[in-house]
Amino acid sequence: MATQDFDVVVAGCGVAGLSSAVAAAQAGARVALVERASREERGGQSRYTEAYLRMKSHREVTDDFETHLAENGSGSVDPEMVEDAVASASQRSPLTRALSIADPGIIGRLANSAGGTIEWLEGMGVRFEFLPTQFLTKSQPRLLPVGGGQALVEALAARAESMGVQFFYETAATALELDDGGQVTGLRVRVRGKGQTRLRGEVVLACGGFEGNAEMLTRYVGPRSVYLRPICKGGYYNRGEGIRMALDVGAAACGDFGSYHAEPVDPRSGIAEPSVFIFPYGILVNLDGKRFTDEAPGTVDAWYERITRRIYEQRGGTAWVVLDARHQRVPNYRLGIRTDKPPVTGSTIAALAEKIGVPAPALEATVREYNAACVAGEWRPLEVDGLATRCLEPPKSNWATPIEEGPFHAYPIISANVFTFGGLKIDESARVLNGDGDPIPGLYAAGETAGLYYGNYTGATSVLKGLVFGRIAGGVAAARRRRNVA
Repeated sequence: MATQDFDVVVAGCGVAGLSSAVAAAQAGARVALVERASREERGGQSRYTEAYLRMKSHREVTDDFETHLAENGSGSVDPEMVEDAVASASQRSPLTRALSIADPGIIGRLANSAGGTIEWLEGMGVRFEFLPTQFLTKSQPRLLPVGGGQALVEALAARAESMGVQFFYETAATALELDDGGQVTGLRVRVRGKGQTRLRGEVVLACGGFEGNAEMLTRYVGPRSVYLRPICKGGYYNRGEGIRMALDVGAAACGDFGSYHAEPVDPRSGIAEPSVFIFPYGILVNLDGKRFTDEAPGTVDAWYERITRRIYEQRGGTAWVVLDARHQRVPNYRLGIRTDKPPVTGSTIAALAEKIGVPAPALEATVREYNAACVAGEWRPLEVDGLATRCLEPPKSNWATPIEEGPFHAYPIISANVFTFGGLKIDESARVLNGDGDPIPGLYAAGETAGLYYGNYTGATSVLKGLVFGRIAGGVAAARRRRNVA
């Protein structure tokens, strides 16, 4: 098998992998970057995302940033182990260091490094602004790179190319190389149409989760995962090899392997992220024509994931949002509808039911019951208005107005899999930890390959997590290589 020598080998060409490659090159390392896609399709899911960042300014994260991540940072854990986890790393037991929770140190490092990472990217020509989002109501601000994730990918890739990073396109990572002492010495890869080769050096795994791997989805998320699909084409490239190969050499796991980041999308559309966020202004019904959840517990940015999970639970993993003409009077309502497919329309509820394949008597009864539970009050569509139903199960907590003004509109909704939660346990230096909570020498992880989330996703943090820990991983890997070579 042919071998090539580098200082740092990075798997993945999304923002996490590119940040690693650039940071390592800036530290003087010879860097290889492995990407399954072609050059034209490089960037994975990062290429397609708008890259929302949960920041209140260009240098500061939001006030709830660390609290929200901590609240969604574990499953059910022994309280004594949770108490041990807040101690300094040197004082924790090996069991706790390897525990599958979001360590407070990781959350703190992410929050404290965000502003410096944005400044680093601005130095490469990326501009950031508080631009309009798809959320008509929101609880937290979102900073965006002008041009979205593609602007991040292109700026980072251009900097990497200018610094001599060697890109290996149409090349998939297949296994880690280890020496007799258990130190990672390189990465085995498969070049499309040319077979296997070996790239030696420190290894950074930044090749995403497993949303593009049906077998892993069924194993971890369950058989209903057949109703999921990646949020964009880039997700199909994420097959979980980085996670698998690290687990195979004893890496500790972190993140909720049975869950994923859910987003409501139109299954008829083939564009990237054809989201439908207009449902708070109507009712959600399943294929039997029945409501099954509160459509508007609060701002859509804070609640859409939990509501989308309820849609996923329905027969066929599908629901319809039914709206009357009032939704078209919500200011800038089209921002909440990203699908390129038109709504299904009907002059009556019965006519609409026939078009969407829902039993007309059931849908008419559902709408009648809902309308009867609506009460008079001021409808304020761009703020949480408390206009709630009475004596209805499930309730609707806000924006509850009768569905009575034609024409009636409907959009189908399924749950998209934006990314999977399960991944590898890392420390504050992005080093992958083993089952005793000790770093595996020569191995690092960033992006969705490094697990963090449980239960409910903390919105607008995943791209930031990839950028921050990708940058950290590249710098730490290059420094370790220099020490070992010196």
